[in-house]
Amino acid sequence: MAKKQVKNKQPSQRWKMYEVKDGKLIRKNPTSPKEGPGIFMATHKNRKTCGKSGYTEFKKAEPKEE
Repeated sequence: MAKKQVKNKQPSQRWKMYEVKDGKLIRKNPTSPKEGPGIFMATHKNRKTCGKSGYTEFKKAEPKEE
């Protein structure tokens, strides 16, 4: 039998969710109101979504100026 092709996994990038400023930890993304602190919401173009619970907040559409 032929060997399976191994796919390289990318490491977790949770360090991108935090920032240290003046000795304090700052969370960059908003947290999910259903899941609580520690579960972040993904920020998209027109919405914020929680991947664990499926909770979604839609951003308000900006009126187009003519």
